[in-house]
Amino acid sequence: MKEQTVPLRPLSLVEEGDEVLVGDPESGTFVTLPTVGGVVISLLQRGAPLDEVAAKAEEYAGEPVDIPAFVETLRELGFVEDAEAPAPARTAPIQGRRWLRGIRQELVRPFFGRTAWTCYGLFFAFDVAVLIGVPALFPRPADDAFFLGDIGLSALLLAPFGMLSMAVHECGHWLAARAIGVKARFGVDRRMMMLVFETDLTQVWSVPRRRRYSPLLGGMAVDSVVLGCLLSARLLIHAGVWSPPAVVDSLLAAWVLVKLVGFLWQCMVFLRTDLYAVMVNALGCRNLWRVKSLMLRRAFGRLTSAEATELAEAAPADIRAARWFRWVWLAGFLGVAAWFAVFVLPVVLVVLHWTGNALALGPFTGRFWYGIFCTTLLLGPDTVAAVLAVREAASRLFARFPSPNRAQ
Repeated sequence: MKEQTVPLRPLSLVEEGDEVLVGDPESGTFVTLPTVGGVVISLLQRGAPLDEVAAKAEEYAGEPVDIPAFVETLRELGFVEDAEAPAPARTAPIQGRRWLRGIRQELVRPFFGRTAWTCYGLFFAFDVAVLIGVPALFPRPADDAFFLGDIGLSALLLAPFGMLSMAVHECGHWLAARAIGVKARFGVDRRMMMLVFETDLTQVWSVPRRRRYSPLLGGMAVDSVVLGCLLSARLLIHAGVWSPPAVVDSLLAAWVLVKLVGFLWQCMVFLRTDLYAVMVNALGCRNLWRVKSLMLRRAFGRLTSAEATELAEAAPADIRAARWFRWVWLAGFLGVAAWFAVFVLPVVLVVLHWTGNALALGPFTGRFWYGIFCTTLLLGPDTVAAVLAVREAASRLFARFPSPNRAQ
């Protein structure tokens, strides 16, 4: 009689201290298990029969291990091979269904090696030095956003500029992921009241921690290079070395504004941006965002008994980080308000003032409809994101405090 084996999907095993991170890269499902779980999975992957697996697991742990229950857990996670491959878990409201492989690993690896990252670091230092050392080149949103004499036409072009900038940033993540041999996929989500593009880098958890930084920082690396090139061109113009038409300098200033706004956004760790992912990886956290929320609820006396149990079982690294990160997250609302007031509000006010003048001409003029069209294109996506944010907040509030009629 043939001994029983359990075929598993192609799982990744990454040792992390006294635990092992196990996952199925194709489905994007990753869990942390005790090291004995890694031993069991390694044996199952080699095709060892369950009797042998049980014996070696007991030898490793020093006590009997319930292998049938463990196998059932693997089955529930979708880690056991079956006829239908699991679909990747959704991480954004709008998202591609498949992981993107595309370009070959060996072609992009040189762009994310040690030498390349040294260059990216130098570009970043150059960007900071220029923006601080040459105040005339620091963006002035109310002026630089409108690089053409026509505010409406500038608004029409500013929206695709911003989307193109985000797309280039996300491609940086994807290319850096391909450089280490993992795949990614693109999606559209929102952070608070802002619409954002995002790259699902779930598969980076299938590689050791030190190799994850390149994909996580790939977008900001590309931003540093692009911003450095734009600032270099503006330096040449202002030094009198290059004398292009005035519209060229205005266009470069608009691009500097777009790139700097996006770069500073990624620094807001309280919005689960790129630097948040870097921070989580560096601290070895598992579910910092959730633990932060639980600790805030406890601080304000709103923790339920079930949530208290969940918090007590949280990973120590998450507990340590959440002690201070919860207050960073709360203060982050002020950071977002400042970012909005400095970089976004001046542009919005100029557009609204211009639109108001166009609407005053009446619906029987071309300027009336031109104003509506330009304003919708520029402000529409973020307005939709803001409306969705308000609706979600209202839904949570109504769920917490139902009306008497609804309760009946």
